[in-house]
Amino acid sequence: MHPRGLTRPARFIAVKVLIVAAMGTVAADAADPFSTGALTSGTQAGSYAASAAMPPCAADGVAQSPLSLWDVVDRALCNNPQTRSAWANAKASAAQVGAARSAYLPTLSAGVSASRNRADGGTRAGGAALNGATVYNAESGSLAAGYLLYDFGVRDANLENSLQTLAAANFTQDATLQGVFLSAVQAYYQLFGARASVEAAAEAERASLESLKAAAARYDAGTATPADRLQAQTAHSQATLNRIQAEGSARNAEGALANVMGLDANRPVSYVAPASTAQNEQFDRNLEQLISEARRRRPDLAAAEAQVRAAEANARAVRSAGMPSLSLSANANYSGSSLSDPFHGQVVGISLSIPIFTGFNSTYQIRAAQARVENQAAQRDSVNLQVALDVWRAYNNLSTGMQAVRSSGDLLASAAASERVALGRYKAGAGSIIDLVTAQSALANARQQNIQAVYSLFVFKAALAQALGRIDWDLLNEPGSRDRPREGEPGGTR
Repeated sequence: MHPRGLTRPARFIAVKVLIVAAMGTVAADAADPFSTGALTSGTQAGSYAASAAMPPCAADGVAQSPLSLWDVVDRALCNNPQTRSAWANAKASAAQVGAARSAYLPTLSAGVSASRNRADGGTRAGGAALNGATVYNAESGSLAAGYLLYDFGVRDANLENSLQTLAAANFTQDATLQGVFLSAVQAYYQLFGARASVEAAAEAERASLESLKAAAARYDAGTATPADRLQAQTAHSQATLNRIQAEGSARNAEGALANVMGLDANRPVSYVAPASTAQNEQFDRNLEQLISEARRRRPDLAAAEAQVRAAEANARAVRSAGMPSLSLSANANYSGSSLSDPFHGQVVGISLSIPIFTGFNSTYQIRAAQARVENQAAQRDSVNLQVALDVWRAYNNLSTGMQAVRSSGDLLASAAASERVALGRYKAGAGSIIDLVTAQSALANARQQNIQAVYSLFVFKAALAQALGRIDWDLLNEPGSRDRPREGEPGGTR
């Protein structure tokens, strides 16, 4: 029906309803009345980007210049889909806090209707009979308000549940960021460890080629058997194969590092090399103190604690839902048609709702809520034990890694000396090809073990920091890596 077909009172109500509806729609779409946006971090990098001199997560995915370890971690935190997902979950939980707070406010709703009707027979107002078909207009409008006065703590419990769920989501975001931080550090050092393995394999290949030439020269001179030359050729072929496999592993490591930074694996990126050796300082800390520190700082354990509190709040809300509730309501309405006089009505009242029997639904809802509390408590205890295990493993890996660096260095030095002696003896005709090949194989293994030990030590340090819940930018201030730029310092802006 065209608006001009409405009566004047109906048009007035319709306009008011439309204005109210439009204002409500605009407010819902364009505002955050409870400021829930401030309850989460402003970027997916969380607190890691809070003190950066440049705007958080403003750097491009790949810089024109080679990326340092700091750059790698920065881009991983800002571009990795895991951190974006965790941030989105935190923002969704913050919005649920706003939804829970809205329950404390009154509600207002409006409705309007207009119709054109056809009736056969009947009577007019006043009892006059109608003959034939009659076409008439009808319209109505209403405005209703409601306010929950008291509900025995349902709203309070629901708000507490949403707040604790938000806390868990924020802690989970922190835990995700720390995991991505560690993954970036690990992928970075694994890449350079793989590249160092390529160099070591190439050096072993070069040494085996020199042995092959020496064996061929002795064979040509008649001082060596064909078996010597064949053994040297076999060792050279094996060294070549090892070098090819090492190059493949290095390419895979490049793709893995690009993936951690949120890039396609085939994206070419250049990097700043780390220090050639790891700092091997003494590490002697009380393990019990480290575990206690981890339990205070680990965000995943804090998230599990918050989930327990959220489940407890939900159980209180379920119990309170079976209690009476007191509400205030008001309603104004209008109805009329071209066949009758307009009707206006207003209602104001207080209502008390008392659940008496729900078919035992409330009983089992309470039992289910209590079971969820027990489940969350068990999961928290599991995380609590995992924290101790993580610290124990990281502590022992770091201790073992430090010893491995020293031992592998000694092994490399002795293996290199042994290889030089064996090569010299063979060229002089005093040694056998088996001794030379064995020495070169031992040297190649010693190089690989030393490379693995050195680069693993960097990762072990980061893993212990992550297990303690305090992996941060200070960890990256190793020799050969760029310190994190700070405002007012050279490099603090880009």
